[in-house]
Parts: sequence; C-alpha cells; structure tokens
Amino acid sequence: MPEVVSEEMTQSIDLLMSVGVAAGIALVAAVAASLVLVAVAAAITRSRTRVVAMRRPLRWPVATLAGTIAFAIAFASLGVQASLGAAGDVIAHALLIAAIAQGAWLVVRILAVAGDAVLARYGATEGDRHRRKVHTQIAIMRRVLVVVIVVIAIGAALFTFEGARVAGTSLLASAGVASLVAGLAAQSVLGNVFAGLQLVGSDALRVDDVVVVEGHWGTIEEVTLTYVVVRIWDDRRLVLPSTYFTSTPFENWTRTSSELLGAVELDVDWRVPVDRMRAELVRIVEGSELWDRRVQVLQITDAVGGMVHVRVLVSAEDSAALFDLRCLVRERLVDFLRAEHPEALPLQRVEVAQQRSPEPRRPHPATGDVPGLFSGDAEAEARRETFTHPIEIVRPDDADADVRR
Repeated sequence: MPEVVSEEMTQSIDLLMSVGVAAGIALVAAVAASLVLVAVAAAITRSRTRVVAMRRPLRWPVATLAGTIAFAIAFASLGVQASLGAAGDVIAHALLIAAIAQGAWLVVRILAVAGDAVLARYGATEGDRHRRKVHTQIAIMRRVLVVVIVVIAIGAALFTFEGARVAGTSLLASAGVASLVAGLAAQSVLGNVFAGLQLVGSDALRVDDVVVVEGHWGTIEEVTLTYVVVRIWDDRRLVLPSTYFTSTPFENWTRTSSELLGAVELDVDWRVPVDRMRAELVRIVEGSELWDRRVQVLQITDAVGGMVHVRVLVSAEDSAALFDLRCLVRERLVDFLRAEHPEALPLQRVEVAQQRSPEPRRPHPATGDVPGLFSGDAEAEARRETFTHPIEIVRPDDADADVRR
C-alpha cells in the first residue's frame, strides 16, 4: 500500500513539474517575443517615440500569443496532455481556441498601429485635404477589416469542433437561400453599409469637412459604415445615416480647399459715402489676422425701396475664421457709419399730403333749413314723400281674380 501511494505521489509530482516546465517555457517565450518586438520596432524606425507607439499596443498581444503557443507545444511534448487523458485533450483544445483569439487580437492591433503610422506622415492642419481623405479611408477600412478578422476568428474557433464542421457543411449547402433571406431582412442596413463605402471611395465626404446639413452648420466628426456624426457649431451632434449623404444634396465647404468667401450685407441711405466705406473696409481687414489677404470687395448691389444695398466680400483660410471676420467687419462698419456718417443710416421717407375738407352744407334760401336726407330742399322732400305715402294693400282674393281675367 505505501508503495502504491508513493507511486501516485511520484506521478503527481512529475506531472506538476512538467506543467511548471511548460509554464516556464511559455514565460520565456513571452519575454523573448517582447524583446524581438522591440528590436523589430527599432529596426523599422529610428524614432524613440515611434518605437514606444509600436511597442505599447503590440506588447501584450505578442507576449500572450507566444506564451500560449509555447505552452501548448510544451504541454504536448512533455507528455502532460497524454497523462491527463480526456482532460488533457480539453485543455489542448482550449489552448488552440485561445491562440486563435490572441492571433485575431494581434492582427487587429497591427492594423491600428499601421493606420496610425500612415496618419503620422501627414500634417494635422485643418486645411490638409489629403490628410483628411486618408484619415477617413483608413478609419472605414480599419472597421471593415476588424469585422472580417473577428468573423474569421469566430469561424476558425467553431470549426475546431467536430459538430461545428458538420453543421458548417450543411450551412454552406444552403448559403444561397440564407443570403437571399438575410439580404431582404437587412436591406436598409446593407444600404447604409454600401453608402458608407461609396462615400469613402468617391471622396465626397471626409473627417473634419465643414458641411451644412438639415440647415445646421458643423464639421464631420466621425464616418462609419452605417452612419455619419456631424458636430454642430454649438457642440450638439447630428447623427445621420450614410444613405442621407448619397441621396440628399448637402453643402461641403471644404471639398477642395478650406479657403472660403463670405458676404456682409448692409441696407443704408442713398447719401452713404461709398468711397469712405471702401477705405474703412481696407483698414479693417488689413488690421485683422483673420483675413487671408485674398479678397476684400465693397459694392452696391441694389438700390430700390428707398435704400441702397451694400455687399461686402471678404475671404479667410477656413470657415471658423471667416465667421469671426464677417462679424468683425459688420460691427466696425456699423460703428463707422453711426459715428462719422449718421446721414447714411437707413431712413424711412414718408410724404404727408394735406387733405381738402368737404364743403359745408348751405341752408335753403327759402326756408333757411340745412338740407338733410328727407328735408331742406325739393329733392329731400320728394324722397320723403316716396317713403311715407300710403302703401296699397292687395288682398289674396283680388290677386286671384286678376290672374283669372
């Protein structure tokens, strides 16, 4: 009996030692993979900042994947899996699924690092049209690839089960009918997905574009496969489906460049000194950093309705600067006219004409009475006679007799 107990203890100790050795090998593999990652990052780029940017997101996926693979190999090579029997097969299967999940995690992180590296090559200025285009395309493609990688990883994990492989063969046989049903059920969703891909492919919309949609002015904050987020000027968010931008007209102020023209319109009196206003406009814009020194024009575009319509055109490097510049020009011109040329302020002219009073009624020469409606002259008396003489009453019997005659 003691010999049997001793043999079982020896086997348990050997098993634990083998598991410990496998764990040690996994730990060494994880550390070695981390060191190799740092060396590869240093070889790819000489910048310390970029090395840190590559190592930080990839460190844990690389270490856990290397450790899991090393542990699985040592687990089978050292005989631990065979010693545990059915439990060993379950552990080996779990390690395989874990390796698949960690591999998908690593690929997703690599995509993120690659996308950030591409974006780092472009400037961060708002007017950089090419950078905004690349940023939007990378964001959409990253989401698409992440979905594809996750689906592939889930499929690979399911196909490690025998029952899932048999079910998968049946599903592939009926894939045509299933795809038809899924397409009909998710028609709107698929429409938004294809619309999102169309937006990216056609370069019609990019992140940080200045747009006017549904009467709101804002910037594109996020572009996804199914919806677009517009950040309105008052920090509200307008969420619109991707199909909106492929089926509804909208204004894109930064489609080709961020430089814009803006108008300031004033209604003033005809006595306004236009030349003095032009000189004041030049002084205003040249003293402001908001003006990009491209356009400054003052013209009278209309002169009807008792006032003249003055239109000022100014330019700025982006929409935010243009809005502030328009407000500045409007305020300064109003102050200029009010302080130095008050005669140019808008006036409403009204002509007052004196109305002739009606002639007074004169008394009748014979009676001295003032003519009225029924008295005072011959005409009024005749009118009274018409309304006051006896009215002839016709009986019904007399009317019937007249009819019979």
